[in-house]
Amino acid sequence: MKFVVIVFPGSNCDLDMFHAIKDELGEDVAYVWHDETNLDGFDAILLPGGFSYGDYLRSGAIARFSPIMKAVEEKAAAGVPILGVCNGFQVLLEAGLLPGAMRRNANLSFICKQTRLQITNRTSLFTNSYTETDTITIPVAHGEGNYYCDDDTLASLKANNQIVFTYEEDVNGSVANIAGIMNEQGNVLGMMPHPERAVDALLGSADGLKLFQSIVKHWREQHAITS
Repeated sequence: MKFVVIVFPGSNCDLDMFHAIKDELGEDVAYVWHDETNLDGFDAILLPGGFSYGDYLRSGAIARFSPIMKAVEEKAAAGVPILGVCNGFQVLLEAGLLPGAMRRNANLSFICKQTRLQITNRTSLFTNSYTETDTITIPVAHGEGNYYCDDDTLASLKANNQIVFTYEEDVNGSVANIAGIMNEQGNVLGMMPHPERAVDALLGSADGLKLFQSIVKHWREQHAITS
C-alpha cells in the first residue's frame, strides 16, 4: 500500500505524517507538492496540518485552489481514502469535500494539549482497528478548531453516522463536541486532533497508530486475493 502526503506552502506537520507512515506503520509513502496535478498510483491521500499559504483570507481557503486539489477531488469521488488533519481538515471543508465550516476557538486562544476522544463510529475504514471499549488520547494544536454546522447538517451527520470522533470535554466550542467527521460515502475523514503525533508511547500516546492501521486493514481487505 502506498500513501501520499500533500505538501502546501506552510504545511508543518508533513514530516510527522511521513514519519508515522514510514517508520511507525511500516508502509510506503511519498511527498507530493501542491502544484502537481496527478495522484495516480497512490492508495491513500493525507493532507497534513500547518498553515497553508499562511492561513491568509481564512484557514484552507487558498490551498483549496491548489492544482493538486482537482486530483484530490477526483480520488475522493473514486472512493480513495483521504485523511485531512487540522489544516488538512480545514482544506477539505473549504473544498466542499466535507460539510460545515471552521471558526476560531471559543476562547480565541491557540490550544495545544492532549485530548480524550470518543470514537463515535467504530465501523469506518478509519476506525475498524479500535475496540468497543476504546477511548483514545490524541493531541490537538489549533487556533481555529471550532467546528460549526447548522442544525439540518448536524442532523444529517448523525443520521448517516458521519461523526467519527467527539471530544470527551468541550475543547474549542465545536458543535456537539465534534472532533472529526467523514463524508457520506465514508472515504474522506477530517479531524482536528493529530493522530500522527500519537503513534508511539514516547510521544505520550500511541492511540493514533490504530487509525492508520485501520486504513491499511481496509485496503488489504479490498485487495485480498480470493481465488
